[in-house]
Amino acid sequence: MQETRLSTARIRAARRVIDPVFLDTPLYRCEALEPVLGCTVSIKLETANPVRSFKGRGTEVVASRLAEHGPRAVVCASAGNLGQALAWSGRGRGLDVSVVASRFATAAKLDRIRSLGAKLELVDGDHEMARERAAAIARDDGIRLVEDSLDIETCEGAATIGLELVDTVPSFDTVLIALGGGALATGVGHVVKTLAPEVEVICVQPQGAPAMTRSWHGRRVVTTDSTDTIADGVAGRYPIPAVLDDLLVVADDAVLVREASIIAGMRLLLDHAGLVVEPSAALGIAALLENRDRFAGRHVVTIVCGSNVDMDAYHRWVGR
Repeated sequence: MQETRLSTARIRAARRVIDPVFLDTPLYRCEALEPVLGCTVSIKLETANPVRSFKGRGTEVVASRLAEHGPRAVVCASAGNLGQALAWSGRGRGLDVSVVASRFATAAKLDRIRSLGAKLELVDGDHEMARERAAAIARDDGIRLVEDSLDIETCEGAATIGLELVDTVPSFDTVLIALGGGALATGVGHVVKTLAPEVEVICVQPQGAPAMTRSWHGRRVVTTDSTDTIADGVAGRYPIPAVLDDLLVVADDAVLVREASIIAGMRLLLDHAGLVVEPSAALGIAALLENRDRFAGRHVVTIVCGSNVDMDAYHRWVGR
């Protein structure tokens, strides 16, 4: 495999600094989904932890290094999940955490950030405006800026999921990964392609937030003027060039799915797996729904990456 920014040795070392509460998450075959989807389906459940998403793996690596060597103050931009995770990891290590988010972000995520003791600043725009504001705070205050997917710790923390997949799942041939900024996809993809290169790595993004997928297909950064998707956790407009370079190495394909398929995927995970998930976590199921012939007869792993969802909105989407 070509080089990426990631190191398998560092990924293995990351497991030693990540709180065990985020590690060895449930992984199981979900037979109830299989008659509907037409393939063998295994779920890697990244919601059974204190921040209800995979992001804690990366923030644990960031916070542990800052506690040892870096500044004691840190800021990030977040659609909600990274901010919660950084607040949780920073609180346990005595770090001063600030989070910048859009005031239109999911209210439940914002409330949780506050409850974990982080300073929260809201901007009147989307996630890209929050990124600009967080960078300005870091520059003006001289504190550490955590940039999800660009900072290698976020990718290598997420990559520990890949270690757990290749160490425990027998004979799966495809992994479906939600694609936003790219930390999850490049991290898991790096491990899978290094240790199980025969497995197909497929990234999934909403049609309403297609920047990274278009960039992967075009092999160059493609930006968009806006996003229009309920999957707020993956709704970026400006792909990071270094992250795209890594994704080009580790991903076999990147696909876009419709909003109706995301909602249908959320409903299937509720009805057949008993899981309440946020839209980003249903992207893999949405891809299976839209590509039945492609995946027929395969053993597919989908990473259910988060469950921080506004319940009023959830009921509107999925139905009571």
